[in-house]
Amino acid sequence: MILNKKIAVVMPAYNAGKTLEMTYGEVPHEYVDEVIVVDDASRDDTTAVARGLGLKTIVHEKNKGYGGNQKTCYQTALQGGADIVVMLHPDYQYSPKLVTAIASMIVSGHYDLVLGSRILGGTAIKGGMPIYKYISNRFLTMFENWLLGVKLSEYHTGFRAFSRQLLETIPFENNSDDFIFDNEIIVQALHFGFKIGEISCPTKYFDDASSINFSRSVKYGLGVIAASLKYVIQKHGITRYQIFDNSGKIKRG
Repeated sequence: MILNKKIAVVMPAYNAGKTLEMTYGEVPHEYVDEVIVVDDASRDDTTAVARGLGLKTIVHEKNKGYGGNQKTCYQTALQGGADIVVMLHPDYQYSPKLVTAIASMIVSGHYDLVLGSRILGGTAIKGGMPIYKYISNRFLTMFENWLLGVKLSEYHTGFRAFSRQLLETIPFENNSDDFIFDNEIIVQALHFGFKIGEISCPTKYFDDASSINFSRSVKYGLGVIAASLKYVIQKHGITRYQIFDNSGKIKRG
């Protein structure tokens, strides 16, 4: 715990058998109360590795997609009584050592959502980020900042921390089951007036680190634009979208 706040780390896993133990090994266990792995029907030994480490492990019998995996992660963490939920990819791309730092930004009360930015430290390319991914990241971030009226260094990170209040308020269950889930949850946070902060996070790119191919990247980019436009359209009362409708949201104890 940090200041009596229960910290849960959730890992949405898919074929992470080679990197899960390394990632878990660097989690600051003296502060983290629970680590939850959701295996999205992996084709490797992800589940066996997670259970061998004694982690709470949930297995999807059928692949639900990256967004669908996160939905299970957050629902499970909330049901377990977490006050702060840190989402950390189990591919060892983001530094687990920063879990305490990112969670503390939520504990401080200053922020409800904190993003671990690969851009702030200026080492993304040195860390191995492909040039085309870096360029598309910068373009999409510039577009989103302009359209959403905020100033973030990055929207596309796989290392994030959430307050319980935010997860109990936003209807993340209505989001896409694909990669665009990550951007939808940010525009939801903005829509409901939650405060977003950032922390610099070094990253590593290597063969076993997860990544999406070029065609999926294009699809993701178009989804990012669509999510931003939905936020603006909803904000101006032109029409309403399901991702902003939390009327059926039930708080979990």
